[in-house]
Amino acid sequence: MVMATSLLLGACGSGMDAGREADTASVIGKSDIKIADGRMTPEALWAFGRIGEMAVSPDGKRVVYTVGYYSVPENKSNWEVFVMNADGSDNRQVTHTPYSESGVTWIKGGTKIAFLCSESGSGQLWEMNPDGSGRKRLSNFEKGVEGFAFSPDGKKVLFISQVKTVKSTAEKYPDLDKTTGLVITDLMYKHWDEWVTTAPHPFIADFDGNAVFNPVDIMEGEPFESPMKPFGGIEQLAWNTTSDKVAYTSRKKVGKEYALSTNSDIYVYDLNTKRTVNMTEGNMGYDTNPKYSPDGKSIAWLSMERDGYESDQNRLMVMNLESGEKTFVSEAFDSNVDSYCWSADCERLYFTGVWHGESHIYQIDLKDGNKITRLTEGMYDYASVALLGGDRLVALRHSMSMADEIYAVTLSSGHEVTQLTFENKHLYDQLTMGKVEGRWMTTTDGKRMLTWVIYPPHFDPSKKYPTLLFCEGGPQSPVSQFWSYRWNFQIMAANDYIIVAPNRRGLPGFGMEWNEAVSGDYGGQCMKDYLTAIDEMAKEPFVDKERLGCVGASFGGFSVYWLAGHHDKRFKAFVAHDGIFNMEMQYLETEEMWFANWDMGGAYWEKQNAIAQRTFANSPHKFVDQWDTPILCIHGEKDFRILANQGMAAFNAAVLRGVPAELLIYPDENHWVLKPQNAILWQRTFFEWLDKWLK
Repeated sequence: MVMATSLLLGACGSGMDAGREADTASVIGKSDIKIADGRMTPEALWAFGRIGEMAVSPDGKRVVYTVGYYSVPENKSNWEVFVMNADGSDNRQVTHTPYSESGVTWIKGGTKIAFLCSESGSGQLWEMNPDGSGRKRLSNFEKGVEGFAFSPDGKKVLFISQVKTVKSTAEKYPDLDKTTGLVITDLMYKHWDEWVTTAPHPFIADFDGNAVFNPVDIMEGEPFESPMKPFGGIEQLAWNTTSDKVAYTSRKKVGKEYALSTNSDIYVYDLNTKRTVNMTEGNMGYDTNPKYSPDGKSIAWLSMERDGYESDQNRLMVMNLESGEKTFVSEAFDSNVDSYCWSADCERLYFTGVWHGESHIYQIDLKDGNKITRLTEGMYDYASVALLGGDRLVALRHSMSMADEIYAVTLSSGHEVTQLTFENKHLYDQLTMGKVEGRWMTTTDGKRMLTWVIYPPHFDPSKKYPTLLFCEGGPQSPVSQFWSYRWNFQIMAANDYIIVAPNRRGLPGFGMEWNEAVSGDYGGQCMKDYLTAIDEMAKEPFVDKERLGCVGASFGGFSVYWLAGHHDKRFKAFVAHDGIFNMEMQYLETEEMWFANWDMGGAYWEKQNAIAQRTFANSPHKFVDQWDTPILCIHGEKDFRILANQGMAAFNAAVLRGVPAELLIYPDENHWVLKPQNAILWQRTFFEWLDKWLK
């Protein structure tokens, strides 16, 4: 399919500038909120600027990045562009518009910044000077642009746009042009928070320096998606160094086949021959995020081995393009590789990965037997690693006590780390954060488990504090040094709660055996690990064991519902967000069936399947007769991963049992809570409920 397009010539005229000026009142910028008594509040949390994408200029001397600002009164967000020198100096905001700018990168040898903006109504490609002047629209594509990458020679652009894959009911019955009904004939008709009627496709268009034109869909006529929903973006596609090939990620399946399989591959499209080759055929798991080496001789990508297992080890692979030899270069790292980049000389790869509750930057020396060296230290999580010219790397870094900021890591001087941005310093200067410490505990089967403990600000060990057990989601998501705008440990601590966050069985960063122990055993050792963590902390004189609460979302919500029937009166209050209550219904309601089949062990009607039968025998709804503790259930009706009826059913069951209960339901939220006022309501409801029963 070739999308209809027209050229947009010239810069933004005075009329467009005037329109922007007239709408200045709706521009959202950095908050000047004043925080009383140094304690985090929901309003303070949502006043934080959120650093997004970043890109280094070709000469390594400047960094462009985006920051998102949120307005609770206006119930919306806005993203602006900043440019700074590579040492963090001369940091300035270069856009001040009511339109969100995103996807920033350098083009034309670093003389221009390209970005996405919806100023024209749909997401389109724009450029501007590094100081924000000379703003000009480059594209005018009917379906809009969702992500892009210019070719190394600057003559073409690779971009993502949606194509229609499902015929609408109105097209089938023209006289019913106002019907909203969807006629479904196969699985994967919904995904996370949308009814699936389109798929993202990679397009290649010409660029003459003034406009982007002649787009070609390189998957024309295919009903498949690239990048892969719901989280994939331009990082799943890559240009080769000679600008004549594009590598892209796709799971070329639809319907039931898609719902049952995680088998995606890396495909390479040749612009000259118009042919596509599957580079990873034979590997049955996820293959994603290709990157060509700077010399063009190799290609790297992330790869999982087993079909159907979305939490399999994420391995970093490298293929020699001349010989076709593939090498598992991160094999010595018994955890997942997250982001990564090549060194300029192609002799090393740098990556981020979680180990023992912290995500750090590592180096793989390809010339020394793929030797792996850890480059950073400390109680932090690093992300989005990239080269910063010469001998430096640039990355985002956050912790349980600090939101994302941009840091530089100097490789030649003992891996010196320098903070480059201070986006939220004006807020940290007003806040007192609670102490975070790691404790190693002995589990019921004699293993060692890392548990994070977060204390209230101004903690007094002579007092007794109500304490919360935090149950992680995923189920295989790390309890690392994450910063969250909903499950934020520092705001819980600011409300005078101690938080206990164990890296229970089934989390990455402690070896693959530990990571895989949760699958098929939801009600088993991982639940014993939770009880170990709260029981160990309850021995402390400053923990009030008569005021213990238990909170969590997703698999953490399942954990709350399960523990509600098995806690032997340990807890005095529960909060479950988007949790699984009835596992038999969850098996049929969820959309990614590979997840249900792997983690639950199979279908509940498979009577001879011992793993599946053990799973469904541990469904929380079967233990409601043991519920005796107040519970708050929270759910979003646009959550298609765990449908909202799960939360409603749990609430109804509690009420029918005579257990104090409350339900917070969001008709317009998905598996998360994304709108500012909904998020503030979440925090207020969360703490009002806990305070009612624990204080």
